[in-house]
Formats: sequence, C-alpha cells, structure tokens
Amino acid sequence: MLRQLKRLISPRHPLRLFWHHCKAVVAAVWYGFPARKLTLIGITGTDGKTTTVGMTAHILLKNGMRVGALSTAFFQISNSITWNATQKTSPSPFAIQKFLRRCLHEGCTHAVLEISSHGLDQGRVDWTWPKVAAITNLAEEHLDYHKTMEDYSNTKRKLFHKLRGSGTKVLNAEDRTFTAYSRVASNETIAYSTKNALPGPKSDSECGIWAEGTRCTVTGCDTTIRCNTQEGSWPLHLQIPGSFNVGNALCAIACAHAAGVALPKAVSELFDFKGIPGRMERIDAGQNFTVLVDFTVTPQSYEATLSTIKQSLEPGKRFLVLTGSCGDRMKEKRPLVGKLCSQYADVIVVANEDPYTEDPQKIIEEVWAGIDQSKTSAHKIFDRRGAIAFLLREAKQGDVVLLCGKGSDTTMMLKDGQIPWNEREIVRDLLKHLHG
Repeated sequence: MLRQLKRLISPRHPLRLFWHHCKAVVAAVWYGFPARKLTLIGITGTDGKTTTVGMTAHILLKNGMRVGALSTAFFQISNSITWNATQKTSPSPFAIQKFLRRCLHEGCTHAVLEISSHGLDQGRVDWTWPKVAAITNLAEEHLDYHKTMEDYSNTKRKLFHKLRGSGTKVLNAEDRTFTAYSRVASNETIAYSTKNALPGPKSDSECGIWAEGTRCTVTGCDTTIRCNTQEGSWPLHLQIPGSFNVGNALCAIACAHAAGVALPKAVSELFDFKGIPGRMERIDAGQNFTVLVDFTVTPQSYEATLSTIKQSLEPGKRFLVLTGSCGDRMKEKRPLVGKLCSQYADVIVVANEDPYTEDPQKIIEEVWAGIDQSKTSAHKIFDRRGAIAFLLREAKQGDVVLLCGKGSDTTMMLKDGQIPWNEREIVRDLLKHLHG
C-alpha cells in the first residue's frame, strides 16, 4: 500500500514534503532536540563532502575535542567508526536525531554532518541548527529530482539559512554559488580557494584562505596555505592524491577554525590524515602498479579525478579506468562520463554499477555511447567483478588502475533490492589471487 502511494505521489509533492517535515518534528521531540547542546558543523556540496567531513572530524579530534561525524560512508563517535549501510548522505530524521543523541551520551561537544540537497528539501536535517555551514562545490547532479541547477542551488542554500543569521559560513570562492551564498546573513564568513590569492577582507567578519604551489602525485599532495588576515604561511602535506582534495582540505581547515582551532594547528593536523575508505583509497597487496578505489560519480568529479591522475602518471605508463553509472537518476550524464573517460584513460571498462530499477545493460550502453574509441581501448564487461579482474590482469608495472563509482559502499542496489558488494575487499581478494 505504502509503495503504491509513493509511486502515485511525486517525491516533491507538497503532501509528501509535509509528511517528511512532520516526521522531522516528531524525531527531534522524541530524542530531546540534541543539536541544541552540540556545536554542529554542516557540510554540503556535490563532490567531496564525505572526505571533508572526515578531515574536519580528524582535526577536531586531534585538538582534544569529543566529536561525532555522520556521512554517506560512515558514522563516527570519537575514534569509533561504523559503516553507513544505507548509502544515504542524509538518512531519516529519526536516524539523524538518534545519532546526535548518542553523541551527547558519549560526551561529544561537536558533531559534523554531511548534508544532502534531498535531506534539506525533505526536512531530514530540520532541528539541527548548525553553528558552521560549509559547501564544497555545486555541479550537475540530482537534476532528476531538482530539474534545474537554480533549484538545486537554492535547496543547498537552505543549509546557510539554518545559521539563522549567526554562526559562520564557509564558502568556495571559485564556485558558482559564492556570490549568492555570500548574501546569506551570518556572523562570520570564511572563503577558500585552491587557485587564487584572496583579497583583503572588507570587514572584521570576513576571512580568506588559499593554497599555492600545489604539487600532486598518485601518492599525495603538497601545498602551502596562506590567509588574508594572518601573516606567514603553513605547509600542508596530504597522504591522499588528487588536487581536488586540497580544496576539501581547505574547507575542512576553515570549518575547524570556525569551531575554535587555530589555523596553523588545523593545517598541521592533516599531515597524518589517512583518508576515507573508498575515497581515492589506495589498495596495496604488494603489486607493482597502483590501484585506487573512489566514489567518482558526477561529470565534474570525473574531470577532476581523471585529469589529476593523468597528470601524475610516470612517462610511458598507462591509466586504466572502470566506469559505469547509477540507475534511476540523471541519465543525461552517462555519455558525458564515457566521453571524459575516453579523453583521459588508456584502457576503459564499462560495467554494471548500481542499476536500481533500470535495465543495467541499457545503462552500460548509454555510457558506452559517449566513448571515443579512437582515443582509447574500450571494453564492455557486464559482471563488475569480472571487469575488475580484467583490469588487474591488464595492468603493468607503474600503471594506475582507478575503479570509479562504488567507493566504500558495502552493497549494490538492484531492482530486487540490495546485495552485498564491498569493492575494496573484492580488489584485495583478486590481487591476492592474481598477483600473490
């Protein structure tokens, strides 16, 4: 009965949204409005949210704070981490409020939440009242739900209105949202940039930080951090690859600074950050080539990830990529993903990913349609495990293999429901058998 009603009433129908917001009120009342007693940091965006949440929590923990963190990939309280089997960025309001209540019981003073546009639109994060609101970026995604980028952007902006005129905004100075979000009232604003030095602040409530001289390899990144309100500079070393992770680090540093951590300390604490499982995670079983597992799903993230790795390749070495696309959302991005892969990869395999209710073979064909086969060696292998095994057999010394789309997921979404799927463990098992 409930399933039939969901099919008849669109996800954004006023009645359905009203129902969601009512559930959020009940959840907050049931668990005693725990957010009131926490310093809450909310992080939204299209790409990089999970890594930024992990970095922010890491910095706060290293500075002696008791912290909880909730993300697409994991639930964390202090140093205890469990995996998010729902694969939802913002789960139900009952799950969120229960988590925040548990944070209080465990003695946490701070909580870091990864917040999706769906969670904002459907009220799942109502009654959370962040003290710090941050955005990583905005790119073409979830347009099956939002229909337009304007609506997607306006929905994300709701997080900053939750500051209720106080707190701190953390904004990406390079992103299309910067001008509009800057107008949302708050006590303070911290802007960050990976490319350009930021001008001096117009008021005491403004601050800017940026990175310069960034150098990245397939094993990590080095850069220098500067601030327009403080003299000096601070070296930053990341043990995870990808220049885009410098942007994630800047966002996390700004969030931690807004929560009371001095900038030099926030920067230095990331030196021993090991990364988030399934986010540019290096799988090493003694093989003589590099294997990376990542949650690359949007065209923008494909562009950033593939270009970064391609630039880091040693001369004469190859770049091998596993790709695909998720079902039941943004079909128009599929050929774009195929096109981007053929621009950067020497070998591509298109495989099944998370088809949900769609025909998985049809999804593969739509990704395949964008591949320029004159630029790359392309293959279609429906079985994802077989596709991974193919790439691992193909890889030679010094090559880089990137497995996109699944990251730290522990399940695959099929028409008939979830099945177990842990790509990281599958890769380790295959490497063990293929390469000893």
